[in-house]
Amino acid sequence: MNNNVIQQIQQTSYDLLMMSESEYPFEVVFWSGEGQESLTNQKLLQLTNHPLETPIETVELDYFFRNCAEEQEWHDELQKQNVQKFQTLIKTLKDNLTNIKVYRLGSISIDVYIIGKTAANDLAGVSTKVIET
Repeated sequence: MNNNVIQQIQQTSYDLLMMSESEYPFEVVFWSGEGQESLTNQKLLQLTNHPLETPIETVELDYFFRNCAEEQEWHDELQKQNVQKFQTLIKTLKDNLTNIKVYRLGSISIDVYIIGKTAANDLAGVSTKVIET
């Protein structure tokens, strides 16, 4: 079951770039058995090997992708295709994971983890990076 979830997330995030002041790919995240209890900020920092004093901001999935997953009138064909890809990724995450949250770790160079719980109580999702100065 989980391999299927991971495969779907990999397929829908493949070749997709998160746009900010730079462009970063998405990587699949999977932590086996870690969904038994709530994902606290401290636990996330441990799982991602960040210092415990790293600032964390949590945002909603749709809010995080608001600029990528909505077609605009001025988009060219490639941008429209990317919007479709982002919508597919969001749908895949929502279809396969519960309690999805977007965690933004750090400032300026921000590590982003989009994590939810699988049916088998594992934690899964994608990570990327955004640059905001």
